[in-house]
Amino acid sequence: MLERIRDLPGTSLDRKAYHAQMRTETEHISGIAWKLERSQFFTEAADDPAWQAFSSGDWDKSLAVFESERADLRAEAAKYERQASQFRRLRIVEHPASAYLQWEMQSLRIIDESGMPIRVLPSGKVRDLEHDQPLPEVVIVGGQALFEIRYDEQWTACGARCIEDRDVIRQAAMEMTRLWADAEPLAVYFDREIAPLPPPVA
Repeated sequence: MLERIRDLPGTSLDRKAYHAQMRTETEHISGIAWKLERSQFFTEAADDPAWQAFSSGDWDKSLAVFESERADLRAEAAKYERQASQFRRLRIVEHPASAYLQWEMQSLRIIDESGMPIRVLPSGKVRDLEHDQPLPEVVIVGGQALFEIRYDEQWTACGARCIEDRDVIRQAAMEMTRLWADAEPLAVYFDREIAPLPPPVA
């Protein structure tokens, strides 16, 4: 199902509308929220301080920004727990790790440690789903909504398409559950593949 998402009908949302709908959906979530991240490079928002620091070559400042976000991340994880839910992120990785992935992994490690679990899956494990193109970037909010995240030419997030077909959402969530079971905890991957690396060049 995941490889078919791009071809299914959905409602187009700009970035502001997508974020607003996501807030609404997660306030009333029923079940697990999933995020599938496939691309090995993105361009983050220009006002992101960690991205600004990374782009300017200040690796230590970028890491400090990530560390400063722990309290907010723990609060977000606690919100899901109060709703008897959980936000799970599945990160597809290629080897060797791109500079972007090495940078992003610093943030993902803190998200994972804050109570929103992340697992990592090598791209070879999804090859059977990628006959024509890589899997899309997807967020699934319980059984309520599925968002295909959209990007511009520089791979900066610019909105999403919202799919509300419950059968599509159910099948996509089942596929995510299967991939999750094959993936390894982020901490294991991080210690083996990311921690030994020198700071990347942006």
